[in-house]
Amino acid sequence: MEILSRGAVDLISKDDLEKKLIRSAAESRPLKIKAGFDPTAPDLHLGHTVLIQKLKHFQELGHEILFLIGDFTGMIGDPTGKSATRKALSREDVERNAETYKEQIFKILDPDKTEVVFNSSWLDKLSPREFVKLAAQLTVARMLERDDFKKRFAGQQPISIHEFLYPLLQGYDSVALKADVEIGGTDQLFNLLMGRELQRTYGQEPQVVITMPLLEGLDGVNKMSKSLGNYIGITDSADDIYGKILSIPDEIMFRYYELLSDLTLAEIEVLRRDMDRGAAHPKEIKMRLARELTARYYDEGAAGQAEENFQRVFKSHGLPDDIPEREMAAGADIWLPRLLADCGLVKGTGEGRRMIKQNAVSLDGKKIGDVEYQVAAAGEMLIQVGKRRFCKVIFR
Repeated sequence: MEILSRGAVDLISKDDLEKKLIRSAAESRPLKIKAGFDPTAPDLHLGHTVLIQKLKHFQELGHEILFLIGDFTGMIGDPTGKSATRKALSREDVERNAETYKEQIFKILDPDKTEVVFNSSWLDKLSPREFVKLAAQLTVARMLERDDFKKRFAGQQPISIHEFLYPLLQGYDSVALKADVEIGGTDQLFNLLMGRELQRTYGQEPQVVITMPLLEGLDGVNKMSKSLGNYIGITDSADDIYGKILSIPDEIMFRYYELLSDLTLAEIEVLRRDMDRGAAHPKEIKMRLARELTARYYDEGAAGQAEENFQRVFKSHGLPDDIPEREMAAGADIWLPRLLADCGLVKGTGEGRRMIKQNAVSLDGKKIGDVEYQVAAAGEMLIQVGKRRFCKVIFR
């Protein structure tokens, strides 16, 4: 119970979980542990892995992990926390993103002990009659109790009928899978409790609900988000993962440890006491976390190299040994955000513009703050984005 409740905000209910665990042991039957992810973007960040880490805890204790990819619900879009109707994704977008999810989660979970399921497998088969039966389980008044819908309704912002279906469909996923436990973020509590209600309606024992906190991003304030640029992607380079973790505020360092590290709570408490009594510097403790998480997504060798690169660049004010080079055609001037994207330093011109606005882009050591800046396509130049991304461009 200490392991499974670690970091959790809601546990509904502790008594139910204890009963399920006792019965599981007596019957030698693993519990079915469900967590759902809508493949709305191609890559995951450390905020997403808070849930995956909890799945790992259950997996290591011998339970059955159901990693649910919401390929059906992803085409609706989760309205949770949204001030407007989400743009629907095409099936092609969903399927493409789902493939990348499967590759990324196995950096944490054991692929031989994880069942990846797609909710289109059962939701595509629901008849119109069954959809009507499902919709009858919830009133409009109850749905408008949700804070996001309440605000949109009061502000006379549109709410589409299909958005009301989302929590019902997520809840029905638990019925289809006969889930014993469902894990989600704190913002998902309404949807998770819907699973409990629908399981009762369909004659099943209600699932236990565990919510995990939303991990703060690099700014230490807002939840980790790609749109805010405060995220650490698990597909980032080893240097980026290591360096970004070193940049998180000291105040949230142990929150990262509790939610992401494989260290036990007792081991984390020793680190906290060492820091409080001055036996260890906060940076040393943060470096240990950076090594652990970088090794998780790469390996020990890459983590060690990332640490060496960090020390070289930031202690000696030098440059990494392995700066990539890119040859490009000389000629007409190039819009700087496009150049950053073409060099692989950002994932698109939108991110390039954000980095420039954040004063995080340098050309030959000179900061550039103009998002419309045109780069002369001649000679050679060293481009730096943030503290860890470099590229030498040679125009020929």
